[in-house]
Amino acid sequence: MYDADGHIFENYGEIYEFLDPPFAGMEPLRRTEFFPAMDDWNRTILAAVGGYAEGSNTERAEEGAQQQWLAMLDAMQLDGTVLYPTFGMAIGQVRQKDWAIAVCRAYNAWLNHKYLNSSTRIKGMALIPTIDPQAAVAEMRRVADTMPGMVGFFISAGVAKPLGDAAYWPIYETAQELDMMIAVHAGGPGRRLDMMDKAIMARCLGHPTSQMIQMTHMMFSGTFDRFPTLRVSFMEAGIAWILFTLERMEEAYDQWAYEVPELKCRPIDHVTGGRIYFHAELGERLLPVAAQQLGDGQLLYASDYPHIAPGKVIENFRDFQARDDLSTQTKKRILGENAKRLYKID
Repeated sequence: MYDADGHIFENYGEIYEFLDPPFAGMEPLRRTEFFPAMDDWNRTILAAVGGYAEGSNTERAEEGAQQQWLAMLDAMQLDGTVLYPTFGMAIGQVRQKDWAIAVCRAYNAWLNHKYLNSSTRIKGMALIPTIDPQAAVAEMRRVADTMPGMVGFFISAGVAKPLGDAAYWPIYETAQELDMMIAVHAGGPGRRLDMMDKAIMARCLGHPTSQMIQMTHMMFSGTFDRFPTLRVSFMEAGIAWILFTLERMEEAYDQWAYEVPELKCRPIDHVTGGRIYFHAELGERLLPVAAQQLGDGQLLYASDYPHIAPGKVIENFRDFQARDDLSTQTKKRILGENAKRLYKID
């Protein structure tokens, strides 16, 4: 069994030590945040006031460290996990190219040094500066050549240009050449849901709508046709959104296919073709429907620890194993077999 999406909390003081010139040794950087806020809602305050035990609460902020992660893997009898950033999920909002490049390089070096070298059970996702695709390509090659514990490249759903834009083609081409996957990770509503006046409203819609937008743009721009062996995952939005979006894309294709000659087959053929993967919440009621309509070979278990308290993670895991509406084989695929294939983990 394998966790397709865990997290760490970035330690800026430690990442600072890996910064390249001209930022290396720049003392004022010790007193600032390295990544922007994803939106205007402070999740730590909301969790503290609401009594929701999540990893960003102060006394639990170290729970994403190496030893805590290994203890969590042991408690759940998991073979391993793939670690994603927390604050670094906002990398797509960094507008200074030189800083985006530098902080991605420093983050990757720090993650490799602190986590990936400590255990083969811990793998990582590399940050890349999508604002500068050529620099992103250079960083992808450096990671592939020097950091064997990295198994893919993180792209935030909250980027300035939609992910089907030709600007990203060098990134996809390189990932395809390196035979490493791209993860499109939901990261909050950004500024698209500013009309909402409560955090719960924005939180409810932010992750799935981000993925709907990116999937639709990548599909109808012909991205999946142009890069036929590229493996892509859509993380942390559950599974219901793709069922809805697929229905809408199929209907749109019936009416307007002439507008997208780049799309060489129907959307459903790409979505069910075996190289596009989706994170699934273990308690989702639509999970059996998704397994039937999409196939169970592209659905992923993601713990989201330590963003979710360890007791809740274990409870969700055990409840899923007790579900009687999914076959044993489907559960095995969701709980690890699919993740190992996506990330190419032996």
